[in-house]
Amino acid sequence: MATVLAGTLVGVLAGSRLPEGMQQRVLAGLGLVTLVIGVDLALEWRETQALPLYVLGGVVLGGIVGEALAIEARLERLGDRIQAATSSGEGSTVSQAFVTASLLFCVGPLTVVGAIQDGLTGDHEALVTKSLLDGFASVALASTLGWGVAISALTILIVQGGISLGAGVFEDVLVGETLSALTSAGGILIIGISLKLLALKDVRVGNFLPALVIAPALVGLFSLF
Repeated sequence: MATVLAGTLVGVLAGSRLPEGMQQRVLAGLGLVTLVIGVDLALEWRETQALPLYVLGGVVLGGIVGEALAIEARLERLGDRIQAATSSGEGSTVSQAFVTASLLFCVGPLTVVGAIQDGLTGDHEALVTKSLLDGFASVALASTLGWGVAISALTILIVQGGISLGAGVFEDVLVGETLSALTSAGGILIIGISLKLLALKDVRVGNFLPALVIAPALVGLFSLF
C-alpha cells in the first residue's frame, strides 16, 4: 500500500510536467513490460503436459462465470461512484485508474504466493519484491491516468490482507501443479491487462478473475481420479 501511494504521488507530480506524447510512451512501456511478465508467468504450464488443458478450462469457465456475475461491470460501477464523489470533470480518469491498477496489482501470483508466505511463516521477501514492482508501475500509471491509482491501495489491503489472514486454508492446497495452474492462469490475465494498457483490446479482465480459482480447482478435481 505504501509503495503504491508513494508511486502515485510521484507519478501525479511528474505526469503533470510531461507532454502528452511522453505520457503515452510511459504507458506503452508499462504495457510492454506487463506483457512480457504475463507471458513468462503463463508459460508455467510447461511443467506438466496436461496443465495447459486445466488452465484453458479454468480461463474459459472463469470467463463464463465472470460474465454471468458481471464482475467487470461491478468494478467499473464502484470506480464510477468513487469518481462521481471525488471529481466533477467529465474527462476524469479516476474510475479507469482504479479498475486498471486494482487488477494489475492483485491478479498476479505474487499476490497469492507472497501473502500466503507472509501469513504462514512471516517471510516478507515475495511481498517486498511485489511492492517494489507495484510502486514503479503506479508511477507510470499515475503519470497518465492520475491519482485514482492510489485508491487501488484499498484493494491491495483487502485482497492481500485477506489472503495473509486466511493463509492456513491454502497451505496444503496451492502446491505443485495446483500452484502452477494458478500461476499460468494469472499470467494469462496479466497479458489481458497489457493489451488494455497498449490500447489494443479491452478483454475485460475482471470477468476472468474466477479463473484464478477454477484452474487450480480443476487440477485438484482431476487428481482424485
